[in-house]
Amino acid sequence: MHKAGAVFTLVVLVAGVALMSEQRSRTVNVGPPPIGPYSAAVRAGGLVYVSGVLATDDRGNISGGTAAEQTAVILRRIEAVLGAAGSSLANAASTMVYLRRAEDFAAMNEAYRAFWPADPPTRTTVVTDLVLPDALVEISMVAIPTGGERVVVQPGDWLTSPNPYSYGIKTGDTLFLSGLVARDARDNSVVEGDVKAQLAAIMTNGGAILRAAGLTFDDVVSAKVFLTDAASFQNMNETYRATFATRPPARATVRAGLANPRHAIEVTMTAVAGPKEAVTADGRPSPNLSAAIRVGDRLFVSGMLGASDATRGDAGAQTRDALARIDRTLRAAGFSRADVVDGLVYLTDFANYRPMNDVYHAFFGKDFPARATVGAGLFNPDGLVEIMFTAVRER
Repeated sequence: MHKAGAVFTLVVLVAGVALMSEQRSRTVNVGPPPIGPYSAAVRAGGLVYVSGVLATDDRGNISGGTAAEQTAVILRRIEAVLGAAGSSLANAASTMVYLRRAEDFAAMNEAYRAFWPADPPTRTTVVTDLVLPDALVEISMVAIPTGGERVVVQPGDWLTSPNPYSYGIKTGDTLFLSGLVARDARDNSVVEGDVKAQLAAIMTNGGAILRAAGLTFDDVVSAKVFLTDAASFQNMNETYRATFATRPPARATVRAGLANPRHAIEVTMTAVAGPKEAVTADGRPSPNLSAAIRVGDRLFVSGMLGASDATRGDAGAQTRDALARIDRTLRAAGFSRADVVDGLVYLTDFANYRPMNDVYHAFFGKDFPARATVGAGLFNPDGLVEIMFTAVRER
């Protein structure tokens, strides 16, 4: 991963609110107008999707010289965004924490813990590059509107997590799972072994959380896989396919660092009860993932690339091709780009942030979804950009 150059941040600052009608997706923008093609948050389908937030001040400069200070700034900003969206930190369901350096985990963790004295959201923490060179932490979130159901899920024979996260948060038909690593949850000891052994332990734990929520692996609709070693990709896939032999969930897999060097893989999943349909718009389905999973009025789209001989070395062209693939997938599922509420963009080099952003801006035009953009390694050697979306079609 590479250091960021002079780029714009994806951060939201605080002050007025723009909302769409109650019956449709609501984009929430608090403070000065966003400087990139994203909304501070989008409220849709009974959830609030919050963009990746950095610890910037009102001039766009990073505030706080330590990971603990930046974490506190970020969570106070998210608190303001959630308040404008009709939610709160107490209603947070799932967070993604991106750290620039693994050694900042403990400091981030203690600052983070102070915001949830009880029943924290699920959490996934990985080590990635960030869009601003002075940024040490970025956090994105999914929350439940005030008054919505929020149930903490934990298997009965497990110890409480030693870190400030819940293993599962369920709201209605949806279960968010924390990022899982190879750990024996009965005593919190690390499960040693290669990526196959670690993934087998992760899936054992994931199955226990799903059962505690009344769900199974058949209900998993989306997954994010983080590997520390690119050479382990194929071995990971072999073990992964054993769990998801039919209709695998939408998925993005990238190379990223983890907080504990003894872990080689971390997996975070979302599950939804109800009938599901795997959607394919381009070519033959992959045995490792579905292009998208539709469940009710929600669509979970896999991470997609636009890498080809024609786009080699051109991040703008790859973004255009990836978004075109996503557009075809959306249409095949009966959705449109206007239904996209949340996005995750992986870049191999932040020198490509602007060309990616220009194409992304043109694709949506207005009423942008929430978005986080972080630096990670991709498993296509020519890939520069990978994009993953969630869409909600509101009637």
